[in-house]
Amino acid sequence: MIKLVLTGIWVCAITLASVYFSVHMATAPAAAPETSKQTQLELVKGESITIPVVKDGAVAGYFLGKVSFMMNKEMVKGASLPLTEMTTDELFTLLVGNKMVDVGNMKSFDPQAFREMIKKDMNEHLGGEYIAQVMLEQLDYLSKAEVAANASGQQKKTVKPVNVVPPEPVKDPATE
Repeated sequence: MIKLVLTGIWVCAITLASVYFSVHMATAPAAAPETSKQTQLELVKGESITIPVVKDGAVAGYFLGKVSFMMNKEMVKGASLPLTEMTTDELFTLLVGNKMVDVGNMKSFDPQAFREMIKKDMNEHLGGEYIAQVMLEQLDYLSKAEVAANASGQQKKTVKPVNVVPPEPVKDPATE
C-alpha cells in the first residue's frame, strides 16, 4: 500500500514539474535576433526598364531589364534616394555606353562582372556602401523585328528567347 501511495506522489510531482517547466518555457522572453548580415539588409525592388540597342545609327533591338538590390537598412533609413532613376542611368551606361553586352556574342557576357560593376558604380554615386548585393531579375533582348511582329499582331514562329542572364536555381531558405 505504501508503495502505491509513494508511486502516486512521485507521478504527481513529475507531472507538476513538467507543467511548471512547460509554462515557464512558453512564457520566457524570446532570444534577441542575431545581428547577421542578412538581418541588416533590406530588399529594394527595381522597376522594369527598356533600353534601346543602337547599331549603325539605327535601333537594332531592346534590352528589357529589372534589377533589385539588397541594401543596408541603417543607411537607407530616412534617406530619399532616387534609386529608380539611378538604376536606369546605370543600366543605360553599362549596356549602351560601355557596351558590356555584345548582342552578336552573348557568350562573352559575364553576369557577375555586370552585378559588381552596377554595385560599385551605384555605391560610388550614393557616397557610401548602400548596396550589398545586386540581383538581376530580368535582362532579356528583343530584336526590332520581334517587337514589330508583336506590335502588328502577326503570328510568328516561336523561337527560343535569348537569355542574357541564365536563370539561377531557386534557393530554399529552409536548407540554408
